[in-house]
Amino acid sequence: MTIQEPSSISLLSPTGRFAPSPTGPLHYGSLLTAVASYLNIRANNGTWLVRIDDLDPPRQMPGAVSEILHALEVYGLHWDQDIVYQSKRQHIYDEALAKLQEKGLVYFCSCSRKDILERGERVYSGHCRKGHLAGRKQYAMRIKVPQTTLSWNDLIQGPQITELFQANGDFVVRRADGLYAYHLAAVIDDAAQRITESIRGADLLPSTSAQRYLQQVLDIEPPEYGHIPVAVNEKGEKLSKQAGATPISTVDPATTLCKVLQDLGQAPPEDLEASSVSDILRWGQKNWSLDNVPARHTL
Repeated sequence: MTIQEPSSISLLSPTGRFAPSPTGPLHYGSLLTAVASYLNIRANNGTWLVRIDDLDPPRQMPGAVSEILHALEVYGLHWDQDIVYQSKRQHIYDEALAKLQEKGLVYFCSCSRKDILERGERVYSGHCRKGHLAGRKQYAMRIKVPQTTLSWNDLIQGPQITELFQANGDFVVRRADGLYAYHLAAVIDDAAQRITESIRGADLLPSTSAQRYLQQVLDIEPPEYGHIPVAVNEKGEKLSKQAGATPISTVDPATTLCKVLQDLGQAPPEDLEASSVSDILRWGQKNWSLDNVPARHTL
């Protein structure tokens, strides 16, 4: 069986989103994603939303949310509608999990990461499909993933074909500590916010097949996906708090914003740096071309 790209055209108005995790201040890599998402949706006269993906309290940094929002405002990236916080939406995820349970698609799993590594599994093989191990105190919930091929077209990376089970295995939808996994929360929130396009970093391209499978079994029309190159440090590591990424400067946003446009393939004129942030974004919106965004995975 092959799950194909839906042929119907969405009648929803264009809506995009930027969904940072509050694990630290906004860094350059996050700004790339925010600007690409913002300009692509504004160029199509659409709505741009901000969602805070605060699903994982142990990884969050105090004050990060306010720092992220302040940086977005300094860079002229003003959002529409109220901000959504995933930490306040557990009941919505509970409802989605209940639907998966009704369909017989999820099961309890007592395997730890150590167990999986010791079995030499690259992805989870479905070890607990027939019953979880006794004596464990915590159980994750995993979804049964079929042996099938999934295909879709990425707005930047082009046609994608994935062997679903080989790429994802039976992935977690609710963790053993009771927190919901990123895949399920992102799918449910994108649907609730009527997101029509998700422009994000190429590091999330492997996640797309799992999310599109969830959309298929939950009868959710998927948004279009486009994956931009991610910024890396001198070691080739994705910029992140864990990799020591420094926060973006709010002192001279015009210079940084023009660099972002250059890295996104938009070729801004040299004298644009002397303009205001609003004028730079206005130029970016008027001249935006998704076709010019580099298809490589890193910058």
